[in-house]
Amino acid sequence: MTTRKQADRVAVAGKKIGPATMAKLAKQPLTGFVWVDRSAVQPNDYNPNSQPPPEFRLLKISILQDGWTQPIVAFRDRGAAASEPATIVDGEHRWTVAADPEVAALTDGKIPVVFIVGDLEHRMMSTIRHNRARGEHGVLPMAEIVKKLLQSGTPKTDVMFLLQMEEEEVDRLAERGGMPAVGSREQGNEFSKGWMPK
Repeated sequence: MTTRKQADRVAVAGKKIGPATMAKLAKQPLTGFVWVDRSAVQPNDYNPNSQPPPEFRLLKISILQDGWTQPIVAFRDRGAAASEPATIVDGEHRWTVAADPEVAALTDGKIPVVFIVGDLEHRMMSTIRHNRARGEHGVLPMAEIVKKLLQSGTPKTDVMFLLQMEEEEVDRLAERGGMPAVGSREQGNEFSKGWMPK
């Protein structure tokens, strides 16, 4: 049952909506996200996902530049005591980077969490669903983005730092996007492991 307090937390842009829609929105986990101490949640011991160091550095830069735009999803097992840390099903890397002093300073060590409740099997499947639903980055669409950034006057060094790319990677993406050669090198991998040809 949706409480008045929950319904009051739903912010809806645009035209006024009715009570039935408001009640549906209030039941969604995202409506009840809370800021908690980092110690209120803990990683699971089965996550098949891993994050290479360049992507981890990019995650830190993303939070420092844009703030917290995605909550961590944590699972409270049925019957677990409220004092026990909830288990992360999505956002372990965000949780890890939250320990960084610069990131922690943004919110005095608090992290945004959405809690869901269920059993172990649901929790494990939830982790897989969250990871697999993200898809992959395509080389050609990213090449177009890099080209537009460079053509707009964004310095290549900014693109390199803010997207955590090597100079060679920026050069090759720019070339793939149809820009004239911008000093690419012949050695090394063409793209980092985060890119999949499409």
